[in-house]
Amino acid sequence: MKTSKKILSNTLSFVLILSLGQIPGFAGGDNMNDANKAEPTQAQANNNSTLDDQKSVAITVYNSNIGLVKDTRTLKMPRGTSQLRFMDVAQQINPTTVHIKSLTAPNALSVVEQSYEYDLLNPAKLLDKYVGREVTLVLRSFENNSEKLTPTRATLLSNNSGQVWQIGNQIVINPTNIVETRFDQLPSDLIAKPTLVWTLNNTAADSHTVEASYLTNGIGWRSDYVVVVNKDDTKADLNGWVTINNNSGTTYKNAELKLVAGDVNRVREDVQTYAMKTARMAEAAPAAAPQFQEQAFFEYHLYTLQRPATLKNNETKQINLLSAANFAVKKELVLNGQQYYYQGYNNPGEPIKEKVGVYVEFKNGKENGLGQPLPAGVVRVYKADAEGAQQFIGENRIDHTPKDERVKIKLGDAFDVVAERKQTDYKAISRRVFEYAYEIRIRNHKEEAVNVVVNEPIGGDWEMVNSTFPAEKTAAFAARFNVPVAKDGEAVLSYRVRVKF
Repeated sequence: MKTSKKILSNTLSFVLILSLGQIPGFAGGDNMNDANKAEPTQAQANNNSTLDDQKSVAITVYNSNIGLVKDTRTLKMPRGTSQLRFMDVAQQINPTTVHIKSLTAPNALSVVEQSYEYDLLNPAKLLDKYVGREVTLVLRSFENNSEKLTPTRATLLSNNSGQVWQIGNQIVINPTNIVETRFDQLPSDLIAKPTLVWTLNNTAADSHTVEASYLTNGIGWRSDYVVVVNKDDTKADLNGWVTINNNSGTTYKNAELKLVAGDVNRVREDVQTYAMKTARMAEAAPAAAPQFQEQAFFEYHLYTLQRPATLKNNETKQINLLSAANFAVKKELVLNGQQYYYQGYNNPGEPIKEKVGVYVEFKNGKENGLGQPLPAGVVRVYKADAEGAQQFIGENRIDHTPKDERVKIKLGDAFDVVAERKQTDYKAISRRVFEYAYEIRIRNHKEEAVNVVVNEPIGGDWEMVNSTFPAEKTAAFAARFNVPVAKDGEAVLSYRVRVKF
């Protein structure tokens, strides 16, 4: 049977005419059939294995852009030494991680040699392979305002920064009238798909169920959380979603899916970045039955999907991870000072305008309907406006959060609460001892009173000399003040601190 394949490339198009039987390892389409066929496929008879032979596939996805694939296939193979071409693997496979074993008779099947063929067919490589060889060019010409297509034998002399052809007795550079380029056959060292090749020694059964496992780049996952707070910012609902991106170069159909959450150490040369493009929900949906079963695993957490899932190549998929409703949250206004305030004079006589940050905090505990590990991801927060429509009010990224730990999310900066800082005094007591005096004015233009937490990163060995609000030493080099501000009012925090460096 003859077939034609047209490959478009900029100003050239190529037609490859060859028998399917000439393609090394050709085994037909990509559809997965029933793995329990009684008769071996033609691919098996040729010692070529495709997705037609697949019995099951399992994939464990890590949140560091790698996946562990376990591909189980039932194969017919002769006794003695033979070669197996294992096709339809991920294009971003790491060949150094490949392992194959027989589940039927582990001691009867051994690997003599393994390799990975990845010189994939594309127009540029096909032309490179035909330098110095003849092909058929279909040339366009016009006679009496009519287009004429003429098949012409020609030799490709060069394909380096342009094309040089010998057409008849002429040498032609980059001819523009080529409509198609027809090749007599496909070079044996070019393949359509990445292929694992094993030389195996079989001493027992003619049929084996084998498991091929390998790591692949280009597949990863992350968590996305939707939080909806109530009118007075005291309660919230949460939905957690798993977002999986599969750019590994193959499809995993009806796969057993597991996710590993944690910081798995990797050799840096193997790490690749990837872009996440995901659709988001505008509001939290009603709580649904959990789809993932979570368990502690080594120093990480493992999430197993309780049903098969298909991950198509170049697909972004979202699956519900967890839900919680009506749990307690706390909104906090925070003013964070800067360390350089305590390194000498700054901005003399001119107040420093400062932003007051807005935070929402909650505890990941059972009393909140949560209490399970929260994988790292982005938390997006929404709130209903006066008409009841949900509006986006901010987002932040959280790290892996165990149960019973607190989650604090910065949503943005306050609009109606402003602060001004002014250094009112600076005194050098000795060569290593200094005194700093600051005045922080906080004005509240809201219709209700607020409390602003002021955090001051004071370096060195410090002692608070005096302050208008009590100072709490929260760390060796930090002080905290709680400053209440009346509605449409102003509060002034003044303090003097002595620092020894």
